[in-house]
Parts: sequence; C-alpha cells; structure tokens
Amino acid sequence: MSSAAIVSDEAPLPSGAGEELAGPPYIDPYLATRPVEPSERISSVDLIRGFSLMGILIMNITDFAYGFSNYAVPLSTAKPVFNGPHWKINTAAWFLRWILAEGKMRALFSMLFGAGVVLLTARAESRGAGVRAADIYTRRNMWLVLFGMLHCYLIWNGDILYFYGVAALLFLFPFRSLKPKKLLWTAGIILLINTLVVQFGQTLAAMHTMKQAQKANIALAHHQVLTDDQISDLKSWQNMQDRWRMPTKKIYKDIAAHQHGWLSQGADAKDALTGELKGAYFGFGDWVGLMLLGIALYRLGFFSLKCSTRTYVLTAIIGLGIAWPITFWGCWHAWRSHFDMFSTAYALNFPYDLTRVSGALGNAAVLLLLARFGIFKWLLARVAAVGQMALSNYILTSLTMKIVFVWGSWHWYGYVEYYKVYYAVAAMWVVNLTFSTLWLRVFRFGPLEWCWRSLTYWKRQPMRLAPPQSPPVQAAPAVV
Repeated sequence: MSSAAIVSDEAPLPSGAGEELAGPPYIDPYLATRPVEPSERISSVDLIRGFSLMGILIMNITDFAYGFSNYAVPLSTAKPVFNGPHWKINTAAWFLRWILAEGKMRALFSMLFGAGVVLLTARAESRGAGVRAADIYTRRNMWLVLFGMLHCYLIWNGDILYFYGVAALLFLFPFRSLKPKKLLWTAGIILLINTLVVQFGQTLAAMHTMKQAQKANIALAHHQVLTDDQISDLKSWQNMQDRWRMPTKKIYKDIAAHQHGWLSQGADAKDALTGELKGAYFGFGDWVGLMLLGIALYRLGFFSLKCSTRTYVLTAIIGLGIAWPITFWGCWHAWRSHFDMFSTAYALNFPYDLTRVSGALGNAAVLLLLARFGIFKWLLARVAAVGQMALSNYILTSLTMKIVFVWGSWHWYGYVEYYKVYYAVAAMWVVNLTFSTLWLRVFRFGPLEWCWRSLTYWKRQPMRLAPPQSPPVQAAPAVV
C-alpha cells in the first residue's frame, strides 16, 4: 500500500492536537521575568515616587542635623528653635513642615512601594512566568533587606529600606490579586488598628507612667520608703521627660559624640539591630496598611492617570481640605501649650493617620493634574527621573547629609539654626534633579538600581542606553 493511501485512510487530527501533543509553547524564563525596559515605565508613577522621595527629606533633615529626638518637635537643640532671635522664621518653617509634608510624603512613598508589587508581579505573570515571578519577587526583596541593613549600620540609622523589604517578604505577595474594594477595607482596618495601638496606646502608656510617678512622689513627700516598682516608675518617667526635652548636658554630650567623623557612626549603629526589630514589629500597621492602599489605588488606575479629571480634582480638594486645617490646628494647639507632652500628642499624634493619608492623596492628585495638563512639564520630567532612580537618590541623600552634618570637617551637627537646615534640603533637591537627569541620558538605570537588578536576576544587566539608530541611507535614483 502506498504512503498516500495510508494517509488517506487515517482519521484527520482534531484542530490543535499537534500543539497539545507537543506540549505548551516554550517560555524563556529570563524573558518572562526580565526587568522593565525604559520605554515600558509608567511616567506618572515615577513622578509621584520622585516627588515623595524628595519630600521625605523635609522631615529627615532634622534627624541628620540634630538627631532623632528632634525629629517631630525640635525641643532639644543647642540653639533654641521656638524662642531667641529667629523664633518667628523657625516656627513658620516648623508649621509648614507639618502642614505640607509630615507623614504625607512617607505615606505616598509607601503607597508607591505597594503599587510596585503589582507592577513587578503582574508583568511577569502576563508573560507566562508562573512561579518564577514569586522567585524574582522574593530575591528582589531579600536584597532590599540587605541593602537596608547596610544603609542602617554604615550610613544612617533612619533607614526605611529594611522595613519595606520585610513587609514585602512577609505580607504583600498574597494580597497582590485581591480586588480593590477588599484591599481598601483591609488597609483601612490596619491603619485604624495602627492609630489605636501606636498613637493612642503610646500616649496612654505615657500617662500611666506619669500617674505612677506622681504616686511615688506623694509617697516621698510623706517620708515613705519607696518600693522597687516605685523607684522604677520614677526613673521611667524621668527618662520619658528627658527624651521629650533633653537636658542641656545631654544635648552637648550627643553633639560631642558626633564630632569624630565616620568613626562616630558607632554611636548610631550600636542600637540599629534593636531598632530594626522593634520597628518591624510596631511599624507593621504603618507600612503594610499604606502599601495595601497603594496596591488598591494602582488597580483603580489612580497612579497611572487612568481616572477622570473630576476624580483627581475632588481628591485634591477633599484630601488637602482635611489634612491642612486639622494639621494647622494641631500645630497651633501644640505651640500654644509650649509643647506640653500630652497636649502635643493629643493635637498632632491622634489625627496623624487621618491627616497623612488624606494629605498624601491630595498631594498626589495635584501632581497628577499638573502632569495631565502638561503644567511645569520641564520640571516634572526631572522629578520623574529622580523617581526612576529612587534607590540611588535615597542612598546619595543619606551620604551627602551625613557628610554635611556629621562626617565633614566643619562639624555642623547640632549647631545649625533650624530654618537654615532647609537650605540643605533645597541644595540636595538640585543635586537629585541634576544627577538623575544627566545620568539617565546615558544609562538605562541608576547605579544602585542596576546593581539591584543584576543581583536579583543573578545576571549582569545592560547598563548603557542603546545608541539611537540612524535611518538607512537610500541610494539616489539613477539619472536617465
């Protein structure tokens, strides 16, 4: 029987059977999980990330210049902030810091980190990466934890990278596919618990310590022998007061400890591990709640400019309409009380989560409206470049500020007038904007972003941008 007869006697294969017998199409695992190309980036996300990263320095500058005890309210400085010859401009700077930026910039940055979870995993999964998407996600955040630890121990103990990496590794991945409504509810519940436990809980604990110390003082006044618990209560209350308003002797002792260049970093790094462990525990509601909110907003199209103009206008009006007046009232109340510990906590800490979330969303909405209508396009493009190189700029800022205030030979730590530290903020912004813009004209990624990606994929990533290709030269038509 001929081969032709054999073929004709066989039943025809059903459609698609060849593909099924051969197995699913091969997917290159690297291509399925490859890093995002510059042309694939969402410029509005980079813009908000850059804006929030630069804005965070408005708060962190007081830590660099005076230490963490002066982060929220600068009451422990060598040069008094709220009295003396410059009290008016210092007070105005402090009010503006709280109204425009405190909590709002970090909240927005945390939201963008949550949105990044969806960006990374959704792209990989859409390319057929499957379980390898989780592998890349895990490695990426493990490296982030290591970067954060090195940053904390060797440069500045105010690091945030460690906590972001831990939050991503332990909590975020399972939430990436939840619907926005569930994410919003979950984020709201977590932030509410954070307010009750951290903001209210810490204040109530301080009030309890004060009352126990008052009882011990009454016992002393009646010439009673104090118990060990009462002695402990008195010490705890005194330590709490010293942290709020540091005695002059301790202020200059802290300044002296930061006058020996990089070697004095040991004074900051020795408690870094304890701080990171405590922060990872108590900061859960802070970071994770905001990151889940960021995932929800990205899924709703808020950060990618997919919402209507009306949505952004209403968000800006409502968000800033809530944040600014409440924060102004809180600052005024705290200032009028001469920064009494409990009056300040009542005025600034209790509404903190409400004002920072509403303010962050209001800030983002204003920024996205400017981007939609092309206002300040030249400047916004450079802010987006900062966001594209967020890790490099974050570390660069820490290095620069530590050199300026601690490691440098001029020893400015503790001695700069409060309003003048914001000159350093403005100068650092110029450096961030200029450095990022010039770097990205030549390279695909920032230097640390390139290192991070290469380590994550365990493969050296291309660094330089491909040179623009000239159009092919066409031969001139022959002359007849």
